[in-house]
Amino acid sequence: MNIKDYILSLGQEARSASRQIASATTVQKNNFLSYLAEEVIDNKDEIIKHNKIDLDNAKKAGLDTAFIDRLTLNDKNIQLMADGLNQIEVLNDPIGEIINLKYRPTGIQVGQMRVPLGVIGMIYESRPNVTIDAAGLAIKSSNAIILRGGSESINSNNYLSSLIKKSLLKSGLPEASVQIIELTDREAVTELIQLGEYIDVIVPRGGKSLIKKITDEAKVPVIKHLDGNCHIYVDNNADLDMAINIVDNAKTQRLGTCNTLESLVIHKDIAQAFLSKIDKIFNEKNIEIRACQKSLSFLSNAKKALDDDFATEYLGPIISCKIVDTLEAAISHINQYSSGHTEAIITNNHANAMRFLREVDSSSVMINASTRFADGFEYGLGAEIGISTDKFHARGPVGLEGLTSLKYVVLGTGQTRK
Repeated sequence: MNIKDYILSLGQEARSASRQIASATTVQKNNFLSYLAEEVIDNKDEIIKHNKIDLDNAKKAGLDTAFIDRLTLNDKNIQLMADGLNQIEVLNDPIGEIINLKYRPTGIQVGQMRVPLGVIGMIYESRPNVTIDAAGLAIKSSNAIILRGGSESINSNNYLSSLIKKSLLKSGLPEASVQIIELTDREAVTELIQLGEYIDVIVPRGGKSLIKKITDEAKVPVIKHLDGNCHIYVDNNADLDMAINIVDNAKTQRLGTCNTLESLVIHKDIAQAFLSKIDKIFNEKNIEIRACQKSLSFLSNAKKALDDDFATEYLGPIISCKIVDTLEAAISHINQYSSGHTEAIITNNHANAMRFLREVDSSSVMINASTRFADGFEYGLGAEIGISTDKFHARGPVGLEGLTSLKYVVLGTGQTRK
């Protein structure tokens, strides 16, 4: 079978499965999540064994440390995969929920019912844990899903696929509800994103080149997960120790994630006191600072920032730094250079905090917290299929509700229109 026919067959099977799973009971879906969580833990050693093959290949290919970090499965993140499934299990089943029900003067009631999107096509790079997260979210929201992970994680994903299929069958759900494309040929992606007859939405996660290709070529609606050029603004009313701790965590706790701090903005009145302390921490942790002209005088080992530095998602040991005169200037700088992912303000001034929340145009905006919290698991969504920087359909971490749509429902008692 050629690639075009192979992807077509996956789409046809997924469409059929989506109609079956739309009527699945909450018990069946929760059983799947419970079974899969057990399979993940029980087969931890096998998961790590298959992942090691991918890691060895990635190292031979010379892929960078941030990429290797995202590719790695270990005891900790395997446990998190199972925890995410368990968290999804205890969430309310959104399917069939009726909201906004109101009586009209005619006596009819008009509301909206939450329904599945149908068939999701997901294309992602490096992170094999996404395979489990996406499968769990898709099934709980009564969607079928076709997953296409990167070639670098093919061994991990194929093994995880076997655990998913086993759990689907055990819970009485159609095996084609979750399908993983086993081909590494890029033509498979091209065929998938043009399969509008069978795919209802595409969710890409990866680098800018992948997102651009899919956005430009897809004949299916796309929920985009763009880069994370995340900012923290340290206000002149900030608690200095709090600011140091949050900035340190947001940048250095994990370098290669989309919610890692990449751009630091500081009010001029607190710049010297703050930068002298964070400079020492960043030097100790080998974080390179690319600083504006005003910042350079407060830093011991920084480089002069170019304009592009303020717009860059580094995914590594580099951070940009900008001193501003006012809150307005901070908001303007962030809205100009941000990718719309996550921004935070550190301040004890309530009015400044509220203005920052209102005026910063990103999918997550925080007060006095690390940007690393911008995550479906941390938000109580169980997991996420991605973090959407779009403004339509879903924005921010996309959990169960982001994988559903609303249709209008009308409840009558025999009314006719006059």
